[in-house]
Amino acid sequence: MSFVKELKKSPIAILGAGAVGKAVGADSVLAGNRVHLYELPEYAEISLKHVEKTGITIGGNQNNLYGFERRGKAKFDLVTTDIREAVKGAKLIIVAVPSIAHDRFFDELVPVLEDGMIVHIIPDNFGSLKLRKKMRELHCDKEVIVGGWTSAPYGARIVKEGGVLTPRIELKYRAITLRGAALPMTDQDIFLESSKAIGSFDAITEGDGVTGGQTVLDIGFSNVNPVLHCPGTILGASVMENFGRVFGGNDPYQYSIYSHAYSQSVAEVQYAFYLEQVQLAEAIGVDLQRYPKKNFLSRTSILGPEYMGDDCIVPFEEQFPMAYGTGPFSIQDRYITEDVPVGCHIYHQLGKKYGVATPVIDSMITLGSVMTGQSFFETGLTLEDLDLAHLSAEETLAYLEKGQFRKAET
Repeated sequence: MSFVKELKKSPIAILGAGAVGKAVGADSVLAGNRVHLYELPEYAEISLKHVEKTGITIGGNQNNLYGFERRGKAKFDLVTTDIREAVKGAKLIIVAVPSIAHDRFFDELVPVLEDGMIVHIIPDNFGSLKLRKKMRELHCDKEVIVGGWTSAPYGARIVKEGGVLTPRIELKYRAITLRGAALPMTDQDIFLESSKAIGSFDAITEGDGVTGGQTVLDIGFSNVNPVLHCPGTILGASVMENFGRVFGGNDPYQYSIYSHAYSQSVAEVQYAFYLEQVQLAEAIGVDLQRYPKKNFLSRTSILGPEYMGDDCIVPFEEQFPMAYGTGPFSIQDRYITEDVPVGCHIYHQLGKKYGVATPVIDSMITLGSVMTGQSFFETGLTLEDLDLAHLSAEETLAYLEKGQFRKAET
């Protein structure tokens, strides 16, 4: 407990001022943490505008099994575009940005890392591997702990009015458990324990608690976004694009993938996608979050257990309160433009490396590429990007578990 108390004495540096960064930061402030909010200078005009003056107000339904709620207006101790200023005095660093922004943020972060810092990547999306690679490239030998989580502690949406960002964030739900892992696994216990010092994890700490994944590859496989978003968006594209035109009233922005795209047949594709992930994890020698098929055949799918427990099952045949306005509203949404080239493409490459067929996952890459006019097989995240391509199966596990890394021959 003294370790957690000591961490709480230091400010938390939140890198990224999007919905997740602002929500995690504001929620942590309301819990008693001192928080520094950082954004890249090129995005500050939009994401940090007025934040020093208004703070961020947390609201929303905040659904969860144990009824945990926290609401109110939070003012940050520091709002800045100076990375050195942001991490000064911080022991906990939270990277809360989409995976496509990892490289840019890591370029800024690595030169200012200090011994004893603990970096949490929310969600990880293979960011831990990219950060360790960046540290090697920049010859950073600081003693830091690096790890990531399967998702954010909640579904957060910035409230917009007339297309303008307001200082209000709605939390759709609060997770009561999250799966995390450190790179290497030898740092796992400290990494998981440190989450208790982060106020935005309180619903988890006071709920069912965090669970440890079997390496950060486990955390990548356990991220629910690719398996839910890609089949749902691609197979539901006609409903999404016709919503507000042919049916659904006059407002296309009332569309929700959960209410209007998910169905029994779509769930079968999601489950088949998941089984390919299971085969990949087992071939590599790691694990992932396990789900029975009944969770997929539910309107809450595999997201429901994260905030309502394992008994959260709503058959498609039953009436259920509809979700509206959660999107996505275009095929050019990051449900495809991030989840296909990052999640799906890494699974594809791991399948080739370990001899596991991934036809359902590959179909998501093919269809996503055609529908967006992009070439995700060519532009997707690669094993080279993660410094895993040159490692044998045994070397990969040695790196993930013990930190024993062999550099590629030049």
